[in-house]
Amino acid sequence: MKFEDYNISSEIKRSLAELNFRRPTDIQFKAIPSILKRDDVMAIAQTGTGKTAAFAIPVLHRLQMRGPNKTKGRVSCLVMVPTRELAIQIADVFKQIGKHTRLQILGLYGGVEQEAQIKRLDKGIDVLVATPGRMFDLVHQKHLDLSKVDILILDEADHMLALGFIKDIQDVLKHLPPKHQTLFFSATINKHIKDLAYSVVNNPIRIQISPKDPISKNITHSVAYVEMDDKRFFLERLVREFPEKKILVFVRTKVRAERVGAAMARVGINTLQMHGGKEQDDRLEVMQEFKKGNTRVLITTDVNARGIDIPHVDYVVNYDLPDVAENYVHRIGRTGRGVNKGHAVSFCSTEEKPVLEEITRFIGKEISEMKIDKSDYSQTISLSQDVPNTNWQSLLDDAEKSGQKTPKKKKK
Repeated sequence: MKFEDYNISSEIKRSLAELNFRRPTDIQFKAIPSILKRDDVMAIAQTGTGKTAAFAIPVLHRLQMRGPNKTKGRVSCLVMVPTRELAIQIADVFKQIGKHTRLQILGLYGGVEQEAQIKRLDKGIDVLVATPGRMFDLVHQKHLDLSKVDILILDEADHMLALGFIKDIQDVLKHLPPKHQTLFFSATINKHIKDLAYSVVNNPIRIQISPKDPISKNITHSVAYVEMDDKRFFLERLVREFPEKKILVFVRTKVRAERVGAAMARVGINTLQMHGGKEQDDRLEVMQEFKKGNTRVLITTDVNARGIDIPHVDYVVNYDLPDVAENYVHRIGRTGRGVNKGHAVSFCSTEEKPVLEEITRFIGKEISEMKIDKSDYSQTISLSQDVPNTNWQSLLDDAEKSGQKTPKKKKK
């Protein structure tokens, strides 16, 4: 089935065609009809499967059929998200798909002056994509009225739960009318997520897109055993051998992000750094710079591990392995999105091997090893600015081939 066959407005179909959205993904195919029928939906789908469009398309259609909301301070659809970056990204998806409609979409988040946001709210908003902090601030200041919200969307619900936003979710329900549609989207499912979901949805349509392998088939991922103090040499080598590729590098802390950035600068490699310690304007500027490809290496903490859609990331590098095994899946999910192919490489030091074991248990299989012999390892350190291009590509190819073999089951 193609989008042109759906019973949605011509304006939205026009936007989808311009975005080259021809056929729905699995989650879109299963969610859109139920949302159009006003059913509550609980959807579980891995990152990169098109979840945002799965709710944006039918919601925009329904709101367009009803007509724009022009009542001061009122909102028709509320999308709650855990981070500012997600608020910006999801609002942008709504704007792109609703480009040819007259619907008003606003991303509402802290870290910026609120006056411009209040002016937008005064004109009435059809879709508000908000983080809890700024949203409740403006509710208490009487600039935001949630009493007529018809659709509530909780996106990245597992992340919201992990960040302690459950009270905010419970509190927002007190401001909403008793009858409203609730759409609950999460990348993972467990008892806590189920409990949260069933506390906010009413007889939901449950949709679960969960392949046996939590890693997208578009991603080739491997691990290289590199000692902690040597990781900067191997990152430098990778960047130099793929100068035209867009590389997203994950580190554990904001201090590490700055230090790794400084290490790259010392050898003449320009990078961007992204972490929670930066001001909101700086974070937005960094993301725009990286998305445009003006600077091709972004060093970041897990602030960019979940939900964020950065187009055409060729390589994800786990410079540090994540503290939480689940974040491995979210991190490497920043590449290989949609129909694109992607590569991920993890640097594992001796002290990180227990973390690697947790990751392999979580994903249910071994990660292909990118073997580096002693002479090659030494050469990378001593001649890190002069390494033949073919070696890394050969290693990556070998890792990909070994990853296609059926892994041996571990003895219990």
